[in-house]
Amino acid sequence: MLLKEELTLVTEWDKTFPKSDKVEHSKVTFVNRYGITLAADMYVPKNAEGKLPAIAVSGPFGAVKEQCSGLYAQNMAERGFLTIAFDPSFTGESGGEPRYMASPDINTEDFMAAVDFLSLNDRVDEEHIGIIGICGWGGMAINTAALDPRIKVTVASTMYDMTRVNSNGYFDSEDSEEKRYEKKKALAIQRLEDLKKGSYKRAGGCLPLPVDEDAPFFVKDYSEYYKGRAYHARSLNSNEGWNVIGCESFMNQPILKYSNEIRSAVLLVHGEKAHSCYFSKDAYANMIKDSKFTDNKELMIIPEAVHTDLYDNLNVIPFDHIEEFIRKYI
Repeated sequence: MLLKEELTLVTEWDKTFPKSDKVEHSKVTFVNRYGITLAADMYVPKNAEGKLPAIAVSGPFGAVKEQCSGLYAQNMAERGFLTIAFDPSFTGESGGEPRYMASPDINTEDFMAAVDFLSLNDRVDEEHIGIIGICGWGGMAINTAALDPRIKVTVASTMYDMTRVNSNGYFDSEDSEEKRYEKKKALAIQRLEDLKKGSYKRAGGCLPLPVDEDAPFFVKDYSEYYKGRAYHARSLNSNEGWNVIGCESFMNQPILKYSNEIRSAVLLVHGEKAHSCYFSKDAYANMIKDSKFTDNKELMIIPEAVHTDLYDNLNVIPFDHIEEFIRKYI
């Protein structure tokens, strides 16, 4: 029998976006197959009747549900879906020790556990469940869709492939055996230093504001979101970041290997000017290559949009199209 960990959950509204008067909000918990208890915000349309289609939302990588995943979940609830935005294992209000670790396997399982929870919820039509992953969790969402046929539709917004960026660096600038070997050596040294010290060294979150003018635009973009308009005390990116060794296993575990076998519908949304746009373009190309299931796959590029526009810019996030796509396939 699965036993839930007792979590300390904040009861007051502490999101980085305004509370909607069109939905009911509550805190829920569920357990993944590793026995880790996950915390989520559930949003239900007010006055909704009968069983509802449902969506699980998570991301970005290193964010918390009080940031943009909650914004997405609340917006989709306003449109008639029962939604949850959850904190991944080892982060936010969710359980799991040690803190601030990441795993391609466990984080994919987190999405599948969210689907378990929704499938068993009395207010959900279990035949109509979808997922939304943002940034690094866009890649996790696609990986989950490749593994879990219960998912009818997947949306990946401003997607990162966390295995690719960890193994190859940004823009594949470190895609060599020698560069990867140097990273592996540094991580091996850090593991022993952490054990000797008895604590894990943190990698650091986004740069404090104001960011130096000579920093790359996307670095400023992240800091303005995480350190500025969407700062949250529990967010890794807003504070000290992941453990240095937290993402070690991503380096040799590609998560999108079987994406061209996904039979369910997938929508990838990305900003034209986003530094990360190549992740979605390549993921889409790989998803449809030699695939028998291409008619329900779509890549949507938003003109002029940058990476974090798809975090919280309501004038840019194509919620109407996301709703249309989900309703068509869910």
